[in-house]
Amino acid sequence: MSGKLTTHVLDTANGCPAQGIAIALWQLDSNLNLDSKTLLRTTQTNHDGRTDLPLLAPEEIEVGVYELIFTVGNYFAQYADYPQPLFLDQIPIRFGISDLEVHYHVPLLVSPWSYSTYRGS
Repeated sequence: MSGKLTTHVLDTANGCPAQGIAIALWQLDSNLNLDSKTLLRTTQTNHDGRTDLPLLAPEEIEVGVYELIFTVGNYFAQYADYPQPLFLDQIPIRFGISDLEVHYHVPLLVSPWSYSTYRGS
């Protein structure tokens, strides 16, 4: 197997990589039961907005449905005093992995008011 899972967080409001974003990686059960999911890993982004290690290494990746939760509220709080509750605090991205030989890259482009993602390479 050569597939893996990585991410990258870019702060589009300040034009820089987002350092210190907390990330939780969950695996959902095969029936997509939201009450039955397993926490696989927690980590945070480094100075380049990436994680130091893949979220799933080649020996860890499995076919299934996953969810990344990015906690961005604390990150943006260092730049301004935003109204409470925050418009965006935790951002969940749910996606499927179907090919164990493929590199799945899930970037997050984020500001205090919006976000987007795509399947990167």
